[in-house]
Amino acid sequence: MGLFDGILGGLMGGQQQAGASPLLQIAMQMLTNKGNGGGFDMGGLAGIVDAFQKGGLGHLADSWVGTGQNLPVNADQLSEILGSDKIRQIANQLGLSQGDVSGGLAQILPQLIDKVTPNGQIPGNHSVIEDALGMLLKR
Repeated sequence: MGLFDGILGGLMGGQQQAGASPLLQIAMQMLTNKGNGGGFDMGGLAGIVDAFQKGGLGHLADSWVGTGQNLPVNADQLSEILGSDKIRQIANQLGLSQGDVSGGLAQILPQLIDKVTPNGQIPGNHSVIEDALGMLLKR
C-alpha cells in the first residue's frame, strides 16, 4: 500500500467510496471547481496551482503536477496560500479545528494533485479530473 493509499484510507476512515471523509470530499471539490456554494471554490486544479505560484510556492505545486518526487507543504503554508478565511469556513462547516483542516489538506492535496496529473500536466477538461478522482475512490 502506497503513501497515497494510506492517506486516502485514513481520511476515508478505512472505508471505500461511499464513506469518503468530508475533508477528502472538500479537497476533491476544490480540484474539480465544485465549491457547491460553500465559499471554498479555488478555481479548480489550475486555480490552486496558480495560487501557489502567486504565493511564491509554485515549486511545491509544480512538484505535485510534475512526474518527479512530490515536495511537502506544511499546514501553515497551505493556510497562507488558500487563505485563513477559507480554512476557517471549511473548519466551521466540518466541525474541525483550523489546524486539523490545514494539516489534513496539506497531506491530501499534494497526493490528489499528483494522482490526477499522471502525465505531468494539468488536464484542461474538468471531467478528466473528475474521472481520475472517481477511479481513485473505486480502489
